Amino acid sequence: MTIETVMVAMRDGVRLATDIHRPDGAGTFPVVLERTPYGRHIASRSELTAADRTPASRAGIAAPFLAAGYVVVYQDTRGRYGSEGKFEKYLADGADGFDTCAWLRAQPWCDGRIATMGLSYAAHTQAALGCLDPPGLAAQVLDCGGFADAWRSGIRQSGAFELKQVTWAFKNAQVSPEAVADPVLAAALEAEDIREWFTRLPWRQGQSPLRHHPDYEAYLFAQWTHGADGPFWHQLGINMADWYARYSRCAMVHLSSWFDPYTLTAVANYTGLRRAGRGPQRLILGPWMHGDRSDRVFGDVDFGPDAPIDTWAGDWRAYRLRFFEHVLRGAPSDEPAVRVFVMGGGSGRRTPAGHLDHGGRWVSATDWPLPGTAFTAFHLHGDGRLDPAPPAADAAPVSFDFDPSRPVPTIGGAFSSLEPLAAAGAFDQVEGPGFFGCTAPFLPLASRPDVLVFETAPLTRAVQIAGPVEVELIVATDAPDTDFTAKLIDVHPASADYPRGYAMNLTDGILRLRYAEDPTTPRLRRDGEIVTARITLFPTANLFLPGHRIRLDVSSSNFPKYDVNPNTGEAPGRERRRRVAVNTVFVDAARPSRVVLPVVGEESVR
Repeated sequence: MTIETVMVAMRDGVRLATDIHRPDGAGTFPVVLERTPYGRHIASRSELTAADRTPASRAGIAAPFLAAGYVVVYQDTRGRYGSEGKFEKYLADGADGFDTCAWLRAQPWCDGRIATMGLSYAAHTQAALGCLDPPGLAAQVLDCGGFADAWRSGIRQSGAFELKQVTWAFKNAQVSPEAVADPVLAAALEAEDIREWFTRLPWRQGQSPLRHHPDYEAYLFAQWTHGADGPFWHQLGINMADWYARYSRCAMVHLSSWFDPYTLTAVANYTGLRRAGRGPQRLILGPWMHGDRSDRVFGDVDFGPDAPIDTWAGDWRAYRLRFFEHVLRGAPSDEPAVRVFVMGGGSGRRTPAGHLDHGGRWVSATDWPLPGTAFTAFHLHGDGRLDPAPPAADAAPVSFDFDPSRPVPTIGGAFSSLEPLAAAGAFDQVEGPGFFGCTAPFLPLASRPDVLVFETAPLTRAVQIAGPVEVELIVATDAPDTDFTAKLIDVHPASADYPRGYAMNLTDGILRLRYAEDPTTPRLRRDGEIVTARITLFPTANLFLPGHRIRLDVSSSNFPKYDVNPNTGEAPGRERRRRVAVNTVFVDAARPSRVVLPVVGEESVR
């Protein structure tokens, strides 16, 4: 094996640090490329298996590819680690990726064919270069990333700002080349307490913990202050959907999971590229958190022995090599188009390790949504019921006070990079000292007056869902602007282990009301104006067992997962004031609110 480090020049002259791992001997080989902002020489924490919990080195990951006759290339993205240039998150990766592919094809050891791989940001870099359809691109494995539309999910979610972007910027500024080169800058960033700063949101540019590193602060505030879905959100690198019709015809794997921030992205890219008639597409949706595909416990819940990808893939390393061998060398493959993990079916007891046994199993399908899915409306009723039956004609609306100074705390969910403020995964929806923003006496979220709870009666038969989840609320507010949130929950019945039951979060979503009709043209609200709020929850798959309840919680905040709407109508990222909003949900026959669940039968998930 030969390892060489070169500085590859981009079209503007900026040079990117690139490590090349080549097999011994003469010849030409296909290339596997990974472009990362996390250090081309640093082991990825996700490159492990169920059998070996030690993350493999970059050379260790390259070794089986080299043995199979591939060159493996790792490259630092612009402005990170060994690469030159200014880092501006996401926006240079399309052109730089294209130029890197062109450089690779010109090398005497490249046979002209390129495959790409990588997790998270290294999936975003893949999607960006794939949009430009570089010659030679044959296969891609987008592992938890590749923005379909970052305004709708990934940076904002339907207008609300995802605060993982804030914690990511702060943590990565600390390891930036500028901080490494300047001990004073490094010390200034180290001295800031990010948890304390989160008690003083929103920040102002020049008056934030990132003020010490103006470049990182500037790109973050550009994301934070571009509220409407305009040209900013259609730049190459953060909106793959604009490029579906022109995207590379390479074969692709899209992988995400129920507690990962890129499930909506993976599903949108799979369906969008398939409908556009591009290359062969595969979709894998597991029960995991971001990058933790070889685990079985996420948050406080155990999803059973089948949860790790290793149970059917061998391991993730072996799967990627098999996929590239199939695409590039014609090796046979019987992989289905779609693999989905359906959560649920466990005992509901506490495991010896102290987690809820929720269980689950893998199913295969020919497409997504699963063929035979019955999209079934469950209506919100004034007495707190969630029921397919239509609401009463005279049902009174339900109102609550939303105080942005006391937001509903985030207890698990689908996100990443929010440490040390929040942990992703599945949890009982009860406040506790380990969750940011919670206070004694640590009661269930359902006990809060600003959380509306709608749930079914205990189920008499199992209900299985797998697919997209949409909530349609008919609402009003007395504020110029506000948010509405929705969270789908599987309520386990009371047991000896959980005498109060266990309300396990499955998926959630949010909508900033000023964007309800047209995301490109925000509109502030008149007092009492009736608005249809359509909230897209992340897709999910779950088996609700008999005796369980299906529950939908409606509120107006989920912090620190999302920024908190101050209800004032001020410009995004520039708010100064707060006010309490009276928010109303209508639940009568003329103004029905509902959640639409993707109900599937056994014949759809074999």
